[in-house]
Formats: sequence, structure tokens, C-alpha cells
Amino acid sequence: MVDLGQQTGDGERVARLERLIEISRSLNSTLSLRPLLYRIIVAAQEITKTEACSVLLVDRKSGQLHFEAATGTQGYRMHSIVVPMEGSIAGWVVQTGKTLVVPDAHSDPRLYRKADEQSSFTTRSIIAAPLTARGNVIGVLEAINKKGGDEFTDEDVELLTVLGDQAAVAVQNALLFQQSDLIAEIVHEMRTPLTAIISYAELIHWPETTPAERHQFTDIIQHEADRISKMANNFLDLARLESGRAHLARAQVDVATVVHMAVNVLTPQADARQIELFVDIPAALPPIVGDAQRLHQVMLNLVGNAIKYCQQGDNVTVTAGSDEDRLTVSVTDTGPGIPAESLPYIFERFYRVPDAEDQTLGTGLGLTITRKIIEAHGGEITVSSEEGHGTTFTFTLPVEGAQ
Repeated sequence: MVDLGQQTGDGERVARLERLIEISRSLNSTLSLRPLLYRIIVAAQEITKTEACSVLLVDRKSGQLHFEAATGTQGYRMHSIVVPMEGSIAGWVVQTGKTLVVPDAHSDPRLYRKADEQSSFTTRSIIAAPLTARGNVIGVLEAINKKGGDEFTDEDVELLTVLGDQAAVAVQNALLFQQSDLIAEIVHEMRTPLTAIISYAELIHWPETTPAERHQFTDIIQHEADRISKMANNFLDLARLESGRAHLARAQVDVATVVHMAVNVLTPQADARQIELFVDIPAALPPIVGDAQRLHQVMLNLVGNAIKYCQQGDNVTVTAGSDEDRLTVSVTDTGPGIPAESLPYIFERFYRVPDAEDQTLGTGLGLTITRKIIEAHGGEITVSSEEGHGTTFTFTLPVEGAQ
């Protein structure tokens, strides 16, 4: 006699395994780290039928564990939380290289309770699987709280372990590609200022060169050297953000103060070019949780860019507002605007608007870094522009306490 219950169970298992194969193909189709991590945690949540999933990666430099991606409405709060190797479930998994199932998390001394406190999430049960690539554990994949209060099954453990093995290879490939890709791009970008430095250094030694020309050439060399220095700093900044090594502070931030501080820094620059700076912000804005220094960097980039591309007589206005769960900040200028064909690429690294290349020289990384910082805070940034009629950059951030 056929056991219909057994047939149903076998059918579900086959379906989940087939889904795992589909997921594996999807993971191998991207070399972009952030989208890859998101695919991994969404897939893990789906196959284990849990309330939340997360990925932690080991910092290659410090050896520390950090949350890099998490599902759920409070997932952005988890980003960059440091988890100790000793006294944590994830740390135990990294050190042993074994998958761990904890049916009752709060009775296990290895539960790192500070992560729950900082994320406003309650961990009741957990499966933690190692991400092992080339014999090294590079991180941990966690599935938390089986839906409906059910217990984890052996199949859940098996599926998450297999997914962890596949995910580890994809993450390692993405990290290696990202590193080599960035190095190739930065070397390419540095060739222009380096060529100028070498050429003008040779001209200084020519007998025909006048003292006035030598002074001019020295200024050019210094300018190009400063440009390389800024480019290198921005490159390192971007590399840390993309690899997860730039770990953000998680403190309450008054965005109005951040805006006013950035405007105060840039006011002399605007005055020198006879560009008006305006701030239109409500007296009370809801607080957000994040890194004040990084958000200050965002405002310096956006307002500084607006000033850089504006002409005498133009103006730059910073506005802000909020609703129940989002805070919005906009930087609007009356400058030349951005051509429609350039808008899709404006946040790409090293991209510069073609018509503006002769007018202003930068590293081409400022807006890319800005977007990375906003996204690391759980926010979004957009741009709207009409050629000849100015540009507006707008970003949103989750309000403190918003679900």
C-alpha cells in the first residue's frame, strides 16, 4: 500500500532541491557583492521558511565578524554590527567550520544578545552554516526563527548547509572580481595625472625652460600629485565600502545638524564663486540611526558638487522633510543640469559628465561613495535633472523606530 504522506513529503523535498539548483544558478550569475548577498539571504529565508536570515563575513584585516546583509524590516540596522568570535553562535561556527542548530537560542550562552538589542529583533531559534571557500571559513549564513514556531528539521539543516557552500564560492568570486576590477580602474585613472607629472618634471630640466615656466610647471606637478592623493584616498574608501570593511557607527543622528555643518564648511567656497547657499529645513526632524561622520561626507559631496558645477549667480538649496518612516533630504542647484543620456551613469565609479570634463576635474568617485553610504544606512538616492535648468539629488533614510 502506498503511503500518501510519504509521497507528499518526498515531493516537497524534491521541489526544494530543485529550487536550490535554481538558486545556485542565480548566485553564479552576478559578481556584484551587495546584490549577491541580498539574493543569498532571500533564498535562505525561502528554503528554510524562517522569519529572517542574515550573512556575516569575516574581515580579512581585523579577523572580526560583521553582519553584512539581513532580511526583515530592521535588516538595515544589522549592517556592520560587530560580533565577537568568542561568546557568539556565529563565532563558534567560524572557529569550528561546522553547521550549528540551536532550538532555544536564549538558553544557549553563545547567543550574542547585543545583536538582538541593536536590531530590535528577537532570536528564538537559529541554524548557522559556515561559508567555506578554498578551505577557509569566510563567513556565516544564518536562518532565524522557523515560521509558525515549528522546530527546524534535518532537511532545513541540509538545505542551508548546501546553500552556504554554494554561496561561499559566489561571495569569494565577487570579492576577488571586485578587488581586481577596482585596481584596474584606479590604475587606468591614475595614468593621466602621472603622465602629466612625468612630462612636466622633464620639462623643468630643459635648458630652454625659463624660471617663470619652471614655477608654472611646479604648480602643475603639485596639482596633479594632490589629485592622485585624493583619488587614492577615495579609492581606498570605496574599496572598504564595497568589501564591507568600512563599518558604520550606529548612533542616533540629528540630520539637521549634519546639514548645517556641511553648509558652514562650504559657504566660503560658495561665496568666493558668488553662488548663494540656502537651507530650508524644519526646526525638528526625527532622528535616524547611523554614522554622523559618513552622512556629513554625503552632504559635503552633494553640496560641494552642486557648487562646483554652478556658475556665478546660481544658487544651491538644501531642503528636508519627513513622514512616518522616512526622512528625505534634497540638494537642488540652478546650474547647467545633466544631459539625459548621462543620468543613468551618474552614480557609476569614475563617470564624469562629458561636457563638464574640461570645466572640473575630480576623482569620479564622489557620487559612487555617496550612494554606497546611503545604501549602507538602508536608504536610497536618486537624481533628477534637465539640461539648462539645474539638478536635484534626493536621498531618503529610515527614521529611528520606523518598522
